[in-house]
Amino acid sequence: MSKKTRTRDGHIDGAEDVDGQVEIKNGRGATAPRTTLRRKEYEAELAKLQGELVAMQEWVKASGAKICVVFEGRDTAGKGGTIKRIVERVSPRVFHIVALPTPTEREKSQMYLQRYVSHFPAAGEVIIFDRSWYNRAGVERVMGFCTPEETVRFLEITPTFEKAMVESGIVLLKYWLEVGPEEQTRRLESRMDDPRKIWKLSDMDLLSYSRWYDYSVARDDMFAATDTAWAPWFVASTDNKKRGRLNIISHLLGQIPYEPMAKKDVTLPERQKAGRYRPPNITPRFIPTPF
Repeated sequence: MSKKTRTRDGHIDGAEDVDGQVEIKNGRGATAPRTTLRRKEYEAELAKLQGELVAMQEWVKASGAKICVVFEGRDTAGKGGTIKRIVERVSPRVFHIVALPTPTEREKSQMYLQRYVSHFPAAGEVIIFDRSWYNRAGVERVMGFCTPEETVRFLEITPTFEKAMVESGIVLLKYWLEVGPEEQTRRLESRMDDPRKIWKLSDMDLLSYSRWYDYSVARDDMFAATDTAWAPWFVASTDNKKRGRLNIISHLLGQIPYEPMAKKDVTLPERQKAGRYRPPNITPRFIPTPF
């Protein structure tokens, strides 16, 4: 990837998306699949992109920009892993993750979009929604948590709602992470016997798994109604998690008009002398050291 020219919109010159898989045209006009992304290559590219995220963060703070990033997709599409890599090296005072639980009885009585508005970014903030108001167009519709009329109304008003967001100065980015059925099956099966992942496998996940094409119809209707000039949907193939993460972060950076901040010339000051300080005559309770 580093040998290709990256354009400002996050794409790579010479790359083409074929049947959901990114391939690179060779000199004869044919296409050849990319080689496997090695761990070292992935980590090196991720480190570069995370450095750019820090530069973007400093620009957001200095400019007072308001960034709102929405991540949607089927279960196991890789939303959590991608978000984790985005926020791994940046300040939690600037980057905030919003993953709302099931609405309370009070929230259920409110206007649907109301509980999301309070989490929108103020100046100098980047808000990342791990699932968002688009729950109504996806899981709520498919699982019967809202009426068909409520879904239709949501799809009607959302473009206007998002236009108001953008006109208020919010940079709104919407990502749909697309995973194939075979890969989704593999990832769900891997959660069954892994104690680190079992918490991710809920009854709702299993029921959702059985309704693949209901979710496909819901996704298609959502795109048709809410893919607008001011708030378009960006689709990322995440069958390969590592490539998906790199492509998403690269694209996100390309959508923000940040400028690299000048590197600070930092010199550590001289540390003070001990002076009158004497270590206390106590025995600290150090933790055990089994490692």
